[in-house]
Amino acid sequence: MKQARYATRGPVPQDVIEAVDSELPALAPGQALVEVLAAPINPSDLLTLTGQYGLLPPLPAVGGNEGVGRVLALADDVSAPAVGRTVLLPPSGGTWATHMVVNARALLPLPDDADPVQLSMITVNPPTASLLLSEFVDLAPGEWVIQNAANSAVGGYLVQLAALRGLKTVNVVRRESAREGVLALGADAVLVDGDDLAKRVREVTGGATIRLGVDAVGGVATERLAQSLGEGGVLVNYGAMSGEACALSPASLVFRDVALRGFWLARWYRTAPPERRAAVFAELAGLIAQGKLHARVQATYGIDQIKQAVAAAAAGERAGKIVLIPNASYRE
Repeated sequence: MKQARYATRGPVPQDVIEAVDSELPALAPGQALVEVLAAPINPSDLLTLTGQYGLLPPLPAVGGNEGVGRVLALADDVSAPAVGRTVLLPPSGGTWATHMVVNARALLPLPDDADPVQLSMITVNPPTASLLLSEFVDLAPGEWVIQNAANSAVGGYLVQLAALRGLKTVNVVRRESAREGVLALGADAVLVDGDDLAKRVREVTGGATIRLGVDAVGGVATERLAQSLGEGGVLVNYGAMSGEACALSPASLVFRDVALRGFWLARWYRTAPPERRAAVFAELAGLIAQGKLHARVQATYGIDQIKQAVAAAAAGERAGKIVLIPNASYRE
């Protein structure tokens, strides 16, 4: 088998990782051998390679924190999931590999008839979008939500999930060329960010009160979303694409009582009851299998192209996700 490994961290993520041969270990009791079908490259993966993420594995390490696979073999004491079953890989790291040996109990069965590339992205971005819509404000159908970085992977899922729940979305992007892609996902309105954002938001929503804002940019973009919210609105930050701390003025924070909250999916994984996690994944997997939820994919790469894949994921102005298909260019 092969794995995409890194022994150091550095400012250029593709420079620290490479595909290396590895021995396929024998199965211990309770374990399963899984062929990795697809594994995406997320911003958190890139930050892990550069050493900037909030949770870093010990070195050396194998890249990748989510993916989907097919069960190839089970230890003698294991009966499920069945050989040949499509499964969600555990979010414990190491999915950028042709094969993985994992605890069989950590494998979540998924629909066998769904696109494995779409299923491979179910661990991080879809639950983030789903929980951002449900965990902070109790929204009713017909209400508006505003988000920036709307052309990101999370943004795309949020647009689709909001529409399925009867919510309307104002979607903020940083360049005009991103508008059409977001509209194609079912967005109600797409605006290019700017100093007069709040005024334009009132125009496109007919002056509706917006109670939830979702921020992935930080800096002054946070304040512009805050200005677009109604009094007592909640603004949830889950990223800092600008590299700057969230800015929130006294006018928003004090006089209009806008609350700023933070969301980190890793914390939710640690604290959510198992049945809650299972319910979220069951809903999302069902929507993906039905073709009601998807992410745009710009390109796929094999394990031997890991440097090119990471470089493509780190490049700006992508039109979709970069996904690793580990066995596309390698066979034992």
